[in-house]
Amino acid sequence: MLKSKSEVKKVRKERIRKRIKKQIKGVPSRPRLIVVRSNRYIYAQVIDDLAGRVMVSASTLEKEFRGKAKKTKNKEACQLLGSILGKRLKEKNLRTIVFDRGIYPYHGRVKTLAEALRAEGISF
Repeated sequence: MLKSKSEVKKVRKERIRKRIKKQIKGVPSRPRLIVVRSNRYIYAQVIDDLAGRVMVSASTLEKEFRGKAKKTKNKEACQLLGSILGKRLKEKNLRTIVFDRGIYPYHGRVKTLAEALRAEGISF
């Protein structure tokens, strides 16, 4: 049976997500940072997998971000988002995290976000 390209891509992405989630776990002392990237925005959430709750989040849709940046989908926006998220993590006394890039390769906007977090003193 023939499947459309979008169906094949969806199945492939889900398989990658499951494989990564088996290997990476977030605990209260070292939560998991999930990065979700769309064509227009980027979102980041720090999750405690044992409790199943979001501890800290940031995205390019927030008012705090919109006041500082002009665009939401370039590397400069990711740099700013990483510094905002790093400050929020410091407020919660979270210095170490597990970086979960998901299905996205570690380059471009995802890499810029990670480097900005490291510049704020967050280790992973």
